[in-house]
Amino acid sequence: MPKMKTDSGAKKRVKVTGSGRLRRRKAFKSHLLEHKSAERKRRLGRETDFAPGDEKQIKRMLGM
Repeated sequence: MPKMKTDSGAKKRVKVTGSGRLRRRKAFKSHLLEHKSAERKRRLGRETDFAPGDEKQIKRMLGM
């Protein structure tokens, strides 16, 4: 059986922490920022965890 390839899109977008947690960036902070509040922009700038239901699929994409 050949090795599974890591999904290139996933490896560019997902960060694995030292404890094995998967982190991602939030959407909606690339443009059209003028009408968004400063609080909302700060919140969108932070990293967050994946939803529990998505973690299994993301780990498979990363070859974990």
